[in-house]
Amino acid sequence: MMTTERRNITSVVKEYSTRLYRFIRGRVTSDEDAEDVLQDVWFQLSNLGNLDELESASAWLYRVARNRVTDLYRKRKTDSLDGLALTDDPEIAPIADLLLMDDHDPEIQFFQELFWEELFLALEELPQNQREVFILNELEGKTLQEIADMRGEKLKTIISRKGYAINHLRKKLFNLYQELNL
Repeated sequence: MMTTERRNITSVVKEYSTRLYRFIRGRVTSDEDAEDVLQDVWFQLSNLGNLDELESASAWLYRVARNRVTDLYRKRKTDSLDGLALTDDPEIAPIADLLLMDDHDPEIQFFQELFWEELFLALEELPQNQREVFILNELEGKTLQEIADMRGEKLKTIISRKGYAINHLRKKLFNLYQELNL
């Protein structure tokens, strides 16, 4: 029985490895991060008791990959989430305070999970160059000048991409903010 299970895992890895890596690589900023996330996906797959219980291996793999990418960015230092402020009203607590709160309140945890899910869905809607600039700056803490130097592009181009990304994310996340009535 163990041999059959291993053969199934091996065939799943062979079948999905390249496509899954490309999927992950489009959502992270380095090959190393993509490889780490992919390794986590394979590890989680190996921990499944019976692969036959999966209705769709493809859907499961991509869901786990998307969750691992989200987890990767949650773990990163989020010093500059100020760019996600949904309003200029100083009376309203910045959204970053809620996201960084280590609270066991189910409502706060629900909001945090929902926010991260919505953020990554909104990020996927952006052109790749805007998404990467936002991720590098806001989630990985690189300065806009560092990003420009790294990419060999003008600082104004990087600033413009970040601006477009922020405007898109504000629109998307403002609706969430309104729905939750924060």
